[in-house]
Amino acid sequence: MADIHIDDFYRDVAIIFLRLYSVFPRKTTLYVEDICGPDEPDEFGLHHPRFQAGFSAMVWLAEQDYIAFEETIRSEALDQVTLTRKSFLLLSAIDNSVHDEADERPPSVKEYSGTRITSLRQALHSGSSIHLHHSVSELLAHPPIGDA
Repeated sequence: MADIHIDDFYRDVAIIFLRLYSVFPRKTTLYVEDICGPDEPDEFGLHHPRFQAGFSAMVWLAEQDYIAFEETIRSEALDQVTLTRKSFLLLSAIDNSVHDEADERPPSVKEYSGTRITSLRQALHSGSSIHLHHSVSELLAHPPIGDA
């Protein structure tokens, strides 16, 4: 049985990181529907499990010190969100798994295209859940620069 909820989690994490990196160091409001799509609460006002999972992914990232926020807006958004130092260093670091000695591009281009954020962006755009799984799990498995 496929663990589709884990594939969704990896996709949510990638989108969260990409959105926050694109506005770093500014704080922003991060809406669940921007991460996993719009939702129509049921007759009791409860969100769809997929929507709840998107919100839970954001909260989990905060609990694990990947993002920081000031408050929740119901269960629909996090307010004043930013990447932590840990995440910024992880995303900005060179991804050694894509290092290519034969690459003849200028050093600045090679360095930018070899960062983990670029790898994450490419994984998300590829549409491959396997590529995305690998990219996000690599990020979550590595300690940031300067940590043991």
